[in-house]
Amino acid sequence: MKIFKALWLILPLILINYSCKKTETLPEKTISTTSDSMFNDDIKQYYFQTLDSAAFYIKKIDTLKSLKENQNNLLLSRKWYKRAEPLLIAYDYENYQSMNAPNLLKIEIDDHTDIKKIKPKSYQVLEEYLFGEDTIENKELFRVYNYLQLRIPYIVKNHGILKQRDRHHLKMMRDAIVNVALKGITGFDSPVLANSLTEAIYNYESIKHVLSIYKNTLNETIYKAWLDEIELTIKTLNQGNFDSFDRYSFIKKHTNKQLELINQTANTWNIELSTSRALNPKSTNVFSETFFNKKMFSPPHSPKITEKSIALGEALFNDTSLSGSGTISCATCHIKEKSFTDGNKIALGANGQPLLRNTPTLPYAVYQRSFFYDGRGDGLEGQIVGVTNNKNEFHIDLKTLEENIKAKPEYKQQFDSIYKGKITNRNIRNAIASYIRSLTPFNSKFDRNMQDLENTLTKKEVLGFNLFMGKAACATCHFPPTFYGTVPPKFAETEFEHLGLTKTSDFKNPVLDDDPGLYHPYEVEERRGYFKTSTVRNIALTAPYMHNGAFETLEQVLEFYNLGGGQGLGLDVPYQTLPPTPLDLDDNEIDAIIAFMNTLTDKDYENF
Repeated sequence: MKIFKALWLILPLILINYSCKKTETLPEKTISTTSDSMFNDDIKQYYFQTLDSAAFYIKKIDTLKSLKENQNNLLLSRKWYKRAEPLLIAYDYENYQSMNAPNLLKIEIDDHTDIKKIKPKSYQVLEEYLFGEDTIENKELFRVYNYLQLRIPYIVKNHGILKQRDRHHLKMMRDAIVNVALKGITGFDSPVLANSLTEAIYNYESIKHVLSIYKNTLNETIYKAWLDEIELTIKTLNQGNFDSFDRYSFIKKHTNKQLELINQTANTWNIELSTSRALNPKSTNVFSETFFNKKMFSPPHSPKITEKSIALGEALFNDTSLSGSGTISCATCHIKEKSFTDGNKIALGANGQPLLRNTPTLPYAVYQRSFFYDGRGDGLEGQIVGVTNNKNEFHIDLKTLEENIKAKPEYKQQFDSIYKGKITNRNIRNAIASYIRSLTPFNSKFDRNMQDLENTLTKKEVLGFNLFMGKAACATCHFPPTFYGTVPPKFAETEFEHLGLTKTSDFKNPVLDDDPGLYHPYEVEERRGYFKTSTVRNIALTAPYMHNGAFETLEQVLEFYNLGGGQGLGLDVPYQTLPPTPLDLDDNEIDAIIAFMNTLTDKDYENF
């Protein structure tokens, strides 16, 4: 008994001593610049928690349950999915695209014998089915929710958080911030409920949680600045109404400030974010010329874009010897004073021959992933090949083009300094493309206000931007900051849309445009009438509008969208991607949107 009594007396001391030794042997979690993050397990645990919660509620959806029950469970599941979203975007982008896909048929084509038509099975589709006005068959409803019920556990089992470094987790937060500002708050992925502001809050709650995991690696000042900023951001989103939310102030006051905090955090951790991605990781303004990483939109191993290469490219751009007839150049159709369009309804080629479509603008074209309205061009250099081969345009083979430039001694010194003397058709095309890549000033009135260089926007212009980004749904296709169809936050793909475009602006007697668009060359009926989303930058200078030049004024463009496109006008357009329901924009709202778009004229062209 005395022995047991003695053991009971010393046991607490043994345990305390063991506990202290155990604590002493645990390594302190710190930031590493050379090895896997010590915080991976903590972040992975949070990722699993959010996905497991999303799965829990999605499994409650069943065709045997009432509509109200299914709606409620969808909202609860999506709440947790949105908390997982920043990590999905960063570490499982393919599944993010699948689970967040719009309710549009996806066509994947490898060749004429391998064409896949994939019906979407995403949260967006489920939202439309459960909250939309149309009655959906139980079989179709089951197809979508059953996919999500199976997919989420699959994602957990095959997660991608394995060997991330701390810089990857910081980039994850940065991409989440960019995604909210440029796509999240536009209503892109909540097409029926317009629940975007609340869902942005869930994204920020995840950013806040990840920061709490890293709390001990941040000094008190930066950590407090983060918490204060996120708290204020969430408060701002909570107080907002989708149609009237001030997205201009949100991006200017919150998004850009958060990008500054990302940089401060990187400096504190003494890490460098990767520069091998589409976005410049150090930029602190989404409407700045520095926002994109331009080299990632150029072919690998291309010479650096310099004043010399731009000058050479501009000279070639204006050189008529690039054409077989020796009478036209790139500048013939792409006139600088018109923001590199030509003012014609349909472009005119050699000898005034009408071409197929309207001349597209060139500024900011570098930030696209597809070229020509039907996407047949792969890169700027590839697009130039299409022009040279066209019998109604340059009508010249690449070898002859090369010889024509070699015959001009004034080019020799320039090619010597940039391309080591090699005058090849490839280098000629790269020089022209380099000039086009330089056309990204981001110095319009709107940009200058976003950059705090001036404070000149009127209330109407700010209202126009907010409508463009919200109620009018323009930004669900024309993504800022370029307002092309290249999708944030990765900017890895350019979207194509089917608007049900008419031949003219006569909306009382509408006739559907018959241009097949993406139908060729594979002749997939579900792609007929699809065209690349063009930019609205410098739009005040680029009339007439649309790929067929159907609309002379911006008022006509807005009226077409306001009426719901071709379907809204009563035309038979089975694969239209534009919602056919009217936008219900009044005259003042339309005027405001046009006023905003007029602020997107770059300073380079203001005096023309």
